[in-house]
Amino acid sequence: MRSGSGTAGAAVAVTGVGAVSAAGLGAEACWARVCAGHSTARADPLLAGSGARVSCRVPEFDATALLGAGLARRTGPFIQYALVAAGEAIRQAGLDPADWDGARVAVVTGSAFGGAPSWGEQALRLAAGGRVAPLAVPLFMTNMAAGQLSLALNARGPSLAVGTACASGASAIGLAAGLLREGSCDLALAGGSEAAVDRLTAAAFARIDALAAGTGDPAASCRPFDRARDGFVLAEGAAMLVLERVADARARGARVLAELAGYAASADAHHPTTPDPAGRGLEAALRGALAAAGAGPGEVDHVNAHATGTPLGDLAEARTLHRLFGPDLPVTAAKGALGHTLGAAGALEAVLTVLSIDRALVPPTANLTEPDPAIGLRVVREVPLRHPITLALSTSAGFGGQNAVLAFAAP
Repeated sequence: MRSGSGTAGAAVAVTGVGAVSAAGLGAEACWARVCAGHSTARADPLLAGSGARVSCRVPEFDATALLGAGLARRTGPFIQYALVAAGEAIRQAGLDPADWDGARVAVVTGSAFGGAPSWGEQALRLAAGGRVAPLAVPLFMTNMAAGQLSLALNARGPSLAVGTACASGASAIGLAAGLLREGSCDLALAGGSEAAVDRLTAAAFARIDALAAGTGDPAASCRPFDRARDGFVLAEGAAMLVLERVADARARGARVLAELAGYAASADAHHPTTPDPAGRGLEAALRGALAAAGAGPGEVDHVNAHATGTPLGDLAEARTLHRLFGPDLPVTAAKGALGHTLGAAGALEAVLTVLSIDRALVPPTANLTEPDPAIGLRVVREVPLRHPITLALSTSAGFGGQNAVLAFAAP
């Protein structure tokens, strides 16, 4: 695998991770829940009438206690989740915004829906004859997660928002690494956030039969790679990573959790909502990420799959992974435990992939009780797999035919 020095082509280190998920606050809570193989999905009466019965909501999130009354009032949930996840990542990286050169700090966030639920609430208020909130615009604009992070952290470098549907979080991380390599910043906060578990979003996904029916045990609703899979469960959360050049991280004595060795993106150019059954776009992104990492398919030790639990999506991804890596590569899918966090999914799964490398452990896939024989992969289930990992891939895909693949390597 390639490594670099200086700026152009420099190796990129992950020195901090943070997460907010249905498992609770913190990357460790997320990791523990996924490793336990227990789903966070619950019956959700707030979605009544939408066609959805279950969701994976962030529990007991007190924005005022976590962020202060002023900031909590000025921000919506998808921004708040990003702020909390970023704070955790920064602390783990051993950094203090009061000490850094803000002009050299970049922020790149991804989201599929941004503050759309807040916008819907304002529309209802207006329709009822009321007035919209004075801060309605910054509550819903997708770029405001990056904007509020920049404000809160005195990060005056590039501040970007990425919208590639459910690949947004992964795309944001890949683009941030590019900013580091081209010398546009010396430090980057990158990830994704989403808080779109509302009746309108649920109804829209239910209308196209994308959601799990949720007619039995709510916790068993999302079943990646399982014979009985029938859709995904809407979820919310955020994940942020601290990225810096490896040489800079070593120079300040930081612990490198993993290296971001490669990234690539592609488009299916097939259908607005249905993945290419041949997986040609995903394969191009997989091969591109490996080429960027200077590695071949035979060097991959693990894949954290996108696998949402939909019949067509899981099968198309599995066929592509089988074609490139064969049947024996350990694969996992986190959405059985965490639900589908849409634009945050790629970032949450990137965090899990980094932790898998750091701890030489592949989490099981929750709710995989009867593997679909058509999948043809070694999908880890029931208990974690102790497995040394030198190179791992995290795959993401989204409506519009968006594909993004991140390649992480052991430091």
